[in-house]
Amino acid sequence: MMIMNNSSPVLLVTPPFTQLNTPYPSMMYLKGFLNTRGIPTAQVDLSLEVILGIFSSRGLTELFEKAGEQSLSNNGKRIYALRKEYTRTIDAVIAFLQGKNRTLAYSICEESFLPRAGRFGQTEDMEWAFGMMGMEDKARYLATLYLEDLSDFLKESVDGNFGFSRYAEHLGRSASSFDELAAELAKPLSFTDRYLTGLLTEKMEAYHPDIVAVTIPFPGNLYSALRCGEWIKKHYPGVTVAMGGGFANTELRSLTDARFFAYTDYLLLDDGELPISRLIEHVRGGLDESGLVRTFMLQDGSVVYHDDVAAAIIPQREVGIPDYSGLLLDRYISVIEIINPMHKLWSDGRWNKLTLAHGCYWGKCSFCDGTLDYIRRYEPNEVKTIVDRMERMTEQTGEGGFHFVDEAAPPMLLREMALEILRRRLTVVWWGNIRFERAFTADLCRLLKASGCIAVSGGVEVASERVLALINKGVTLPQLIRTTDHFTRAGIMVHTYLMYGFPSETARETVDSLEVVRQMFERGLIQSGFWHRFAMTAHSPVGQAPGLFGTRVTEPPFGGFARNDVAFEDLEGGDHERLGDGLSRSLYNYMRGVGFDLPLQKWFDFKIPVSSVSPRFVEQQMEASESVENLYPRRLYWIGGEVEFGAEIVKKGKIVLTLHDTTRDIHLKIKKETAVFLHDIFSRISADVGEPYLLKDFCWDYETAIHEDFLPFWYGKEMQVLREYGLLLL
Repeated sequence: MMIMNNSSPVLLVTPPFTQLNTPYPSMMYLKGFLNTRGIPTAQVDLSLEVILGIFSSRGLTELFEKAGEQSLSNNGKRIYALRKEYTRTIDAVIAFLQGKNRTLAYSICEESFLPRAGRFGQTEDMEWAFGMMGMEDKARYLATLYLEDLSDFLKESVDGNFGFSRYAEHLGRSASSFDELAAELAKPLSFTDRYLTGLLTEKMEAYHPDIVAVTIPFPGNLYSALRCGEWIKKHYPGVTVAMGGGFANTELRSLTDARFFAYTDYLLLDDGELPISRLIEHVRGGLDESGLVRTFMLQDGSVVYHDDVAAAIIPQREVGIPDYSGLLLDRYISVIEIINPMHKLWSDGRWNKLTLAHGCYWGKCSFCDGTLDYIRRYEPNEVKTIVDRMERMTEQTGEGGFHFVDEAAPPMLLREMALEILRRRLTVVWWGNIRFERAFTADLCRLLKASGCIAVSGGVEVASERVLALINKGVTLPQLIRTTDHFTRAGIMVHTYLMYGFPSETARETVDSLEVVRQMFERGLIQSGFWHRFAMTAHSPVGQAPGLFGTRVTEPPFGGFARNDVAFEDLEGGDHERLGDGLSRSLYNYMRGVGFDLPLQKWFDFKIPVSSVSPRFVEQQMEASESVENLYPRRLYWIGGEVEFGAEIVKKGKIVLTLHDTTRDIHLKIKKETAVFLHDIFSRISADVGEPYLLKDFCWDYETAIHEDFLPFWYGKEMQVLREYGLLLL
């Protein structure tokens, strides 16, 4: 029996299953905030710990004993027959995926070491994928297939709901009614559930919390979150259970089904900092229900919603630094699930999660949940605060890699952050989501690269001007093409989200989009992508006014539980049901660098419209450039290496200017008076200098000091070399 008092911590729980390689950030954000309020907390990632429990020699022994020799598929029978090999190798493989047993890569890459079943039929393209990437990545991919074989066996034999990062996901997707979930939860605990509840019991006995907060970020966490709540309410009836997270924020805003509250006492919406602090105050006796914020609860058998609208939003500068303490940071598993360079970033490596700004600075896309707080309310953080947090989190976790989880990182905020990183001489690596807009100039992309940016992802969505306008993307195709070119030329990997089937989109427009994507891959502007079928959501402009977009809603009446995805009929567009496979096949080949010379028709087994896009469309958009007059308001910065002014060359009246780059030394011979002028300018344009020096001032000062026209100098050979090696206009 647990004994609780006012010093009991709040226990923050991430239920199965999220990413294997890094903790999901919501609980670290909450813990960091509650630290600022002096509220004791503990956090556990049961998503990771359940995986480590099952995928161990002990866990697999129990799995195979439980499965027995029941009726299995041929693949299941093979895995069962090799059970001794699996139990012999599993601990070593997990240690390898945790970065501890790295020399095992030699054995994993040999065909005879890992037991192999159905998933290894996917290995025919490994030489293309890993020929340049190295043996360790190849071994990581093979080890991932090995785990997926075991996952298939577990799902077939003892737990039909199992799936890495998608546990019982079908129960949470478009679950208008709670009926199916209630029926599943009424069944005895599954094999996975017993590991979950066993670990949960350990944590409850270790921390003695009076409040347990469980996050539900995705549909694949819903079932296990409810199992956690059910277990706590049954075995620890004095403990308060609260739930929240991304799934609740988008799917459960219209909740009326009282059965949900058999598994939790409260459901919190949107940013959790204010709702949970008010809830803690309420539970511990200092606040009545009227003071709760964005909180569902059960009163007199009915679901009620409390929201003290007078409560002030907590500013981003006051939410605290995400706190990773208590997590098993050295035990996360880096896998390579599919051969895609951006997906490798998502699943491989331990990334600190951080936010530049709350909400989206654009927030107008018609397919997006723009009416919800996480998109609608835009509030940027201060640059100093962001970089301070990066430094503190690097110290705490020992990792200098950051994934900015913004909906779309603001370009000007990124610019100032990059300059601050350079000023502080920080060595970090970072990536995040952006909009492909014209603010990302070639020089800004070079600055971001210098500060540690390695990749960006963003929505190309539909490479059709008409549909882009319907989407209200705020980006034109020429802007999009030039921006991806800028990132790629700077050495930053580009991943694109691609959409098909937007309302009223014709088959020809989708084929035109594919042709633009083909050209962008062929020109090297993008390195990774993924086609998504358009889904209408209840909180988007399309979902709220479907008739304006030529659609008709076909979903049945709301069943009282979840509502987000909206079933609809497109009354004007083409039949996109058949296009998905061909789009995916083409993209798979384009990412491999092949198939560019094949007609688009080759990817489809039915007749498609002929593309109307010019074969040189992308190339022509890349050739555009800005006049220098448009650049006058921009600031000059030097981010290159040491600049050394040598002795005067007497005969020619020139001075040797040496640029010490990280890879080589560059020697420029420049007229003496120009070299002296540049020497003064370089002292004024380093990243350490706070006062901006504008190009228009540079032009004026040059013509005043040198008595020559500026434009020939600006476009001359010497200036082009300086620009290439670190002279930026921002």
